[in-house]
Amino acid sequence: MIDLQQKTSNSKWEIPFQVVLNLIVFSFFSVSTRGYHDSIPQVEPFEVAFFTNYAIAALAINYILFPRFLYEKKYGLFLACFFLVVFASIFIEEFILEKIYFPTTRGNKFGKIMFSLIDVLPVTIILCGFKLAWDIIRKQLQLEELTASVEQSELKFLKSQINPHFMFNNLNNIYALALENSPKTPEIILGMSSFMRYVLYECKSQYVPLKNEIHQLENYIELYEMQIEGRGQVHYHKSGIDEPSQLVAPLILMVFVENAFKHSSEKKSDGIEIYIDLMLENDTLHFHCKNNYDPIEHKNIEKEAGIGLENVQKRLQFIYPNSHELRINESDTEYDVQLTIDLK
Repeated sequence: MIDLQQKTSNSKWEIPFQVVLNLIVFSFFSVSTRGYHDSIPQVEPFEVAFFTNYAIAALAINYILFPRFLYEKKYGLFLACFFLVVFASIFIEEFILEKIYFPTTRGNKFGKIMFSLIDVLPVTIILCGFKLAWDIIRKQLQLEELTASVEQSELKFLKSQINPHFMFNNLNNIYALALENSPKTPEIILGMSSFMRYVLYECKSQYVPLKNEIHQLENYIELYEMQIEGRGQVHYHKSGIDEPSQLVAPLILMVFVENAFKHSSEKKSDGIEIYIDLMLENDTLHFHCKNNYDPIEHKNIEKEAGIGLENVQKRLQFIYPNSHELRINESDTEYDVQLTIDLK
């Protein structure tokens, strides 16, 4: 949703902008020193009247024709009404204003249409052009606000997906370990606390330090690894992730890692294998995640997992539109994700 305060701010500044613009244009077209640079600039009454006529025409085009026709893509109607307004302005100038201010000269006869257009069009086009530029800038700001809002909504939705799975699985682990009086219980609680703090408070920005994201990813892996303890192995490797200045969008990698554990942890037999590889090379992050799974159990969770993957693909398109490559290969028993992101 577009921020109401920003829209109000845009509207608040538009009237002063139009006033200043009209005064500037009026000074160029109407103020005269009568050819003497040392003379005091003077404004003739007829110049005020003529410019007011042009400004009213521009006002009608800016606030009636633009929103009703041009922005609605009714280009034919817009052009027809545009020239109708221009010719109406010429009519007022020729048959009313000139008869008032020049009754014995210009007001005696109707001038050539070309000369009248030369008077009307420059002022009208300048005033309309600046209004059009103003609207384009305002729409661009609204589009950026909307994009940020959608992206933030996607991130919130992603958090809402990760948090329940993470919480429920690890609460079950804590309960089981507490019954056994296991020394690992405090370790899981600290790991959960660290990860939840990161998700809730540090992931509000569009980008986070890569080192922080990888640290929490490793914490995430360790906590999930306890769930498959005795049933398989996790092979994790990283290289080149020590650059302090690199930033990355939060939680993208975690979705794929969570998916890998979710698919594999549903596997009833032993032999779970999960491979996670991270490499940073020349500002490019290479991520590879592969896991095996039971084909029968996989069908039961495939639909739910697909929502998270679709969400993450949308976020990649928003944040890295031309700077990422995602390849997902799926077989009957294996799921393979390869993601490359240009962090520049």
